[in-house]
Amino acid sequence: MTDLAALTRLCPPPEQTVGIRWDTIEADLGMPLPQDYKQLADRYGPGAFNDYLCLFHPHGVTEFVNLTGPMPGRIRAQLRKDHEQGTHPVPHDPDKLFVCGSTDNGEYLFWITDPATGPDRWHIAVNEARGPRWFTYDGTLTAFLTSVLSGRIQVPQFPHSLLDAPARFAPSHPALWKPEPPCDVQPVDTATIRSWARANGYAVPSRGRVPHTVREAWARANRP
Repeated sequence: MTDLAALTRLCPPPEQTVGIRWDTIEADLGMPLPQDYKQLADRYGPGAFNDYLCLFHPHGVTEFVNLTGPMPGRIRAQLRKDHEQGTHPVPHDPDKLFVCGSTDNGEYLFWITDPATGPDRWHIAVNEARGPRWFTYDGTLTAFLTSVLSGRIQVPQFPHSLLDAPARFAPSHPALWKPEPPCDVQPVDTATIRSWARANGYAVPSRGRVPHTVREAWARANRP
């Protein structure tokens, strides 16, 4: 069984596949991409796994999750700065790290692009959002996702509640990512959101992070 077949069996993708001109994308990036990623992006499209792991995608609905947008360059520049200033130890050459995903907590997933001309041999690295820890996975991005979502590996930076519910994939739509105008509101206690969610048929854990889809639903329902 291939890694993609194992992932789709564990976490069913949307019925509609995505058509991507990979020759154009690779030309824009100036580098080849792993074959497993291209198959993964075609099969799932833009979106998030378990409301937490969001892959950068050529059709990403905002610049913050678009593979060909400005974020990869900005993040690499920050890694170079951290490396030069010793802010956080970066265990890899920043010029060989290319961001390919992010988490709801602010971590980033990277390809270790070594060798540069052999993308199918690239491995995965995960940083810590507000700390020095890094995690390295010696395999492809698809194998990494399958291992994480099946519980075969535990990334120290990821919450234990990540697997509280079965593996699932939620496609991203532009309307969900449209920024709201700034407003002067007070922070809402998560207990209030949990109570509302349960009363309206949403399954939420009793402790830990409230899924962002539930937060968005609560915000829409309580919008002035």
